[in-house]
Amino acid sequence: MSSSPRRVLARAVVGALLGSTVLTGCAATLIQGNATPASGVSADVDPQQFQIIGATDDEIDQIARNALLDLNTYWAEQFPGTFSQEFTPLAGGYYSVDPADVDPAQYPNGQIGCGEPPEAVEDNAFYCDASNSYPNGDAIQYDRSFLGELAFGSGGSEGYGRFIPALVMAHEFGHAVQGRVGYPFQASIAIETQADCFAGTWTKWVADGNAPHNTIRPGELDDVLRGYLLLRDPVGTGLNSGEAHGSYFDRVSAFQQGFDDGPTACRDAFGQDRPYTQGEFSDADLATGGDAPYDQTVDEFAPQGLGEFFTAALQQQGKTFAAPTLEPFDGDAPECDGEQPDTDLVYCAATDTVGYDQGDLTEPLYADEQGGDYAVLTALAIPYGLAVREQLGLSTDDQDAVRSAVCLAGAFTAGVLNGQSSVLSISPGDADESVSFLLEYSDDPDVLADSGLTGFQLVDVFRSGVFDGLSACDIGA
Repeated sequence: MSSSPRRVLARAVVGALLGSTVLTGCAATLIQGNATPASGVSADVDPQQFQIIGATDDEIDQIARNALLDLNTYWAEQFPGTFSQEFTPLAGGYYSVDPADVDPAQYPNGQIGCGEPPEAVEDNAFYCDASNSYPNGDAIQYDRSFLGELAFGSGGSEGYGRFIPALVMAHEFGHAVQGRVGYPFQASIAIETQADCFAGTWTKWVADGNAPHNTIRPGELDDVLRGYLLLRDPVGTGLNSGEAHGSYFDRVSAFQQGFDDGPTACRDAFGQDRPYTQGEFSDADLATGGDAPYDQTVDEFAPQGLGEFFTAALQQQGKTFAAPTLEPFDGDAPECDGEQPDTDLVYCAATDTVGYDQGDLTEPLYADEQGGDYAVLTALAIPYGLAVREQLGLSTDDQDAVRSAVCLAGAFTAGVLNGQSSVLSISPGDADESVSFLLEYSDDPDVLADSGLTGFQLVDVFRSGVFDGLSACDIGA
């Protein structure tokens, strides 16, 4: 986040890419996360029923096999109505590799898809397009050791759950879909995020209980989104970079769009006018080392930026808005209308005050590896949204109010992204901080638990505000 003109940005967190089309693919670096219990599986697929070349009795191979058979079933059902043609199975098949223990004799001519040696898939998974004219093109290959680390962790770090390898298969299968119907205007970031969208449509089908061999519980969807943090581009990667996959927000948004709206939305929503938050660092950004100073964030950017945006937004509705006062506290919130609030984020209508606990929330959130200035601003925007609702005569103390306020935080973010703020501008990685904050604090009783939503749902509500503006936020706009 930066003032106008741009001065400071979110920190450059090195992420990782996954799942390129054709021959390209990138390694991923593990970071610490939170695992959830394994998804149930209705019935494992017999290896004789669905062949994966090079597969063993490894658990990851079984997860991949279950996912790939269900993906074939799903797309056979969806293709005719979505693309007006029948789905054709992958001609080149599927390949499992452990690069640390390769037996070339297991693979046709010692090769995986596109004539690559098995070691080419190390720390990766990729789809190989048949247009390369290789005898084993139109194929998906994956490093099962790498996917095991993503799912179950390694070296003391926790994994992101049993569904993550299935998600990777769904993303690569999305590229196989593109290989049959065409790629979105040949921009890497559009190609990759559309594949994320296709993965989201299949995941919703699984979540609805339609998959014979896969299930996912609502809480596990939070881990799916956390896993995407591993798969984003390094913060500061250019939008038009040759292998751009998208920021954390970009990839999560694409996945959730598919989850919410289905395959036709994925087909139609990835043209040249699709907005992305990905962008390059400027020289000034690099010099700052990351974020705006904490004091500037809470004392200047938050009150001035939020006040400016919502004053203008309500003026467009023919209404006036008086900006609430933002006040920090440590430990116990100030008394409000004779009661003692016991949360870290507070809106007190009696004093028209937004309060925030510096010691327990905003300062640690600012210093957190995946937090920063815009995570703090997103947190403050939520009780600020309750102030907006109060002045519109709407509820401020129920679940609908919290959901609306999260959406308003997204609408504010869209306004800044669109250049509507004279106070600040969003920098690369800022919207990623919003996603991380909502996931991390979704079940914290002192912050967001009263919303009645999972982290996945909170991010989806925020996303709706970003893409659809105030009209999505239940304030009569």
